[in-house]
Amino acid sequence: MQIAVVLFDRFTALDAVGPYEMLVRLPGAETVLVAERPGPVGNDAGSLTLTADRSLADVPRPDVVVVPGGPGQSAQMDNEVLLDWLRAADAASTWTTSVCTGSLLLAAAGLLRGRRATSHWLALGHLERYGAEATEERVVTDGKYVTAAGVSSGIDMGLTLLGRLAGDDHARAVQLLTEYDPRPPYDAGSPRKAPAHLVEEMRAKSRFILT
Repeated sequence: MQIAVVLFDRFTALDAVGPYEMLVRLPGAETVLVAERPGPVGNDAGSLTLTADRSLADVPRPDVVVVPGGPGQSAQMDNEVLLDWLRAADAASTWTTSVCTGSLLLAAAGLLRGRRATSHWLALGHLERYGAEATEERVVTDGKYVTAAGVSSGIDMGLTLLGRLAGDDHARAVQLLTEYDPRPPYDAGSPRKAPAHLVEEMRAKSRFILT
């Protein structure tokens, strides 16, 4: 089984690394980082670089596709090289997945029309513009499509998929070994829980203002 994690300039690191850390523990699987061209790809903070092992063209038929989000996603929405690859890879994949605004790239490729999907809470309205049925759930499975909400939810998505691929006990073992037992110091991880003034402040600064 081959798992392809897509990289593009200004991706969000945890969007890619979170599910990677879960899925790389799938027995017998090959997990590769892919980009339009092989080589270093910088994250959205500009201080972390991951290296794409192979180009998109080198990995035409992965079994699992993982698409992260990040500020750089906006510039990829009309990148036909990436969108065509997503369509072709999806035609052969067993699972097509995303984290955060990576779902907007799947939607732009026409893969989420009529399907339930999620994204970062600030981007849900844009997801609907591409014909998806947007939901605020943390991880959404619709057929072979698994989408995760904002950044940290990629870990949950990776564990969800790991359970489907290797069984619940294996996923539980990975959760235990990685000690994934979140106990955040604040209860402000969603717009329903965060103080209203912070929600409005983030909305005002968002690149996803609907017009």
